[in-house]
Amino acid sequence: MAAEAEDTLPDTGLSLDYGNFMAPRLPEGGVDPELLQGPMVRDFARAHATVQEARERGEMGFFQLPYQRESAAAVRDVADSFGQWFEDVLVLGIGGSTLGTLSVRDALLGRGWNELSLEERDHFPRLHVLENPDPAAVSQVLDRLDLRRTLCNVVSKSGSTAETMAQLLVVEGRLRELVGEEKARGHLLLTTDPERGDLRALAREKGIPALPVPPNVGGRFSVLSPVGLLPAAVTGVDVDGMLDGAARMEARCAVPELPKNPAGLLAVLLHHADRELNLPIHVLMPYTEGLRSFRLWFQQLWAESLGKLRRGDAGDEPVGPTPVGAVGPVDQHSLLQLLMEGPRDKATIFLGVREVDDPVLIPNLHGERGSMAYLGGHTLKALVDTERKATAEALRRAGRPNLTLEVERLDAPAMGGLFMLFQIATVYAGALYGVNPLDQPGVELGKELTYGLLGRQGFSAPDLLEPDPRWSV
Repeated sequence: MAAEAEDTLPDTGLSLDYGNFMAPRLPEGGVDPELLQGPMVRDFARAHATVQEARERGEMGFFQLPYQRESAAAVRDVADSFGQWFEDVLVLGIGGSTLGTLSVRDALLGRGWNELSLEERDHFPRLHVLENPDPAAVSQVLDRLDLRRTLCNVVSKSGSTAETMAQLLVVEGRLRELVGEEKARGHLLLTTDPERGDLRALAREKGIPALPVPPNVGGRFSVLSPVGLLPAAVTGVDVDGMLDGAARMEARCAVPELPKNPAGLLAVLLHHADRELNLPIHVLMPYTEGLRSFRLWFQQLWAESLGKLRRGDAGDEPVGPTPVGAVGPVDQHSLLQLLMEGPRDKATIFLGVREVDDPVLIPNLHGERGSMAYLGGHTLKALVDTERKATAEALRRAGRPNLTLEVERLDAPAMGGLFMLFQIATVYAGALYGVNPLDQPGVELGKELTYGLLGRQGFSAPDLLEPDPRWSV
């Protein structure tokens, strides 16, 4: 879907300013502009070709999600029907099964969605997400919900995620106590692999409604599949707008020319920062409360996709950057000191929003007090934007590379575009690092040990080292 000319490239409403990454603006340690004319262009060309080959093999299904409108329509139909029956929707999942939903909720519904009245929510249900199987967290949510009026959306592509299966068993047990076994099934919706896994088998055996996760879409790349679209649709989010924004971004990031490709530039610059500038820590710092959860979605995507053992003739080499999430201006009062004067091992990505519905005027009060007088007449939006720009400039003056992404508005198309932008940047970066960004072999051992310790059939209980009194108090 690559466009042929600059003026035919789709408008994504997003801008990327990477001037503070470049050597002419940094007292020390920036990117030589000549690299963007030669070596980086060649590196990106190889990465682009690698990604295209993987797409042609059908391995990167997330690229096609914006165009699968029949699937999205089916999700909307399910959401419309369930939305008429229930007052609350409870999503059970973990990691890629929930982080996208939390990102959409915070950005497009607001974190106070559940506190709004029925009329203020336009009669859409409240939305709850259970990730951590911590007993206190689970009990606090379940004790305050009326499960008789709640839809439980269980999300696990494999259909066997231990934490999610445990949550399902707890919730279904409570439902059976309240409404009986037969009616309990009417409160369940399963989102899982279309053919395999215990959740799919359970759906067939018990007649429980189920939505498919495409087999070639991994959990951390699944927010634009039924995994993220169902919770969005059932709460009234414009899922077509999200997919439209994602489609425009996919087309924008398909172009093979590096200077025109924002995902390619993100991948190349951050990979170079890690491997050549000794900046392995990548800080994503949105300056809007709506993207607070998005930083955690990015953290999983960047870490689980790129932190790998790169196989080579000389042996395995551990590679991958360390993502860190921050929130501006809040973390100007916590992390900024470290970013400014701590070890020079961090690159920062700022996220901003150009327009908001209500910028909130600051009144002209207490003009005799210097700490307040200068603020009157400005808006809170202007304060936040100014602090973001000032922080970027302060980091530049300290020789700390940073770049800025801005979206026009934080709406459904913008969220779809952001999701797609970072997913594409991730697979380009995977090609640059020489690793498979779609797997996660490093987490499998912990799962297998857990299964063995809990007595799952087919897994042996491991011998654990006992605490040594020399190293315990």
